[in-house]
Amino acid sequence: MSDSDNEIGAFLTGFIIGGLVGAAVALITAPQSGEETRAQIRERSIEIRDRAVETAEEARHRAEEAAAQARTRAEQLAQDARERAEHLAHDARDRAEDLQQRGRTVLEEQRERLEAAIDAGKKAAQQKKGADSGANDKPAASAAS
Repeated sequence: MSDSDNEIGAFLTGFIIGGLVGAAVALITAPQSGEETRAQIRERSIEIRDRAVETAEEARHRAEEAAAQARTRAEQLAQDARERAEHLAHDARDRAEDLQQRGRTVLEEQRERLEAAIDAGKKAAQQKKGADSGANDKPAASAAS
């Protein structure tokens, strides 16, 4: 936008300077009376002023259009970014839920394995205790004989 503003300003400056130089040249080379020359200068200045106003209005109108287009584009980009962020957040929630479910499954499997191992350990301990108490009974019986 600043380059466009600089170009418009340079154009207007050149336009006004060119008009003034043209008017001066016309004054110098014109074989007219002073009154006719002043009237012609007045007419030319009004024309130049009108052209400058028109050019400034056109530049303002173009700048407003460019600003409106930029605003529309920015709004569209913001909407696209919001939609993408929502999509990514939804995907992240889905993945988190999936991982949470997997974690629960693994935890349940490990708990079941641990319970099975504990039960097996208890059974083994009971069998060993039963075997030890049976073995302790035999030496006592042989010692009595």
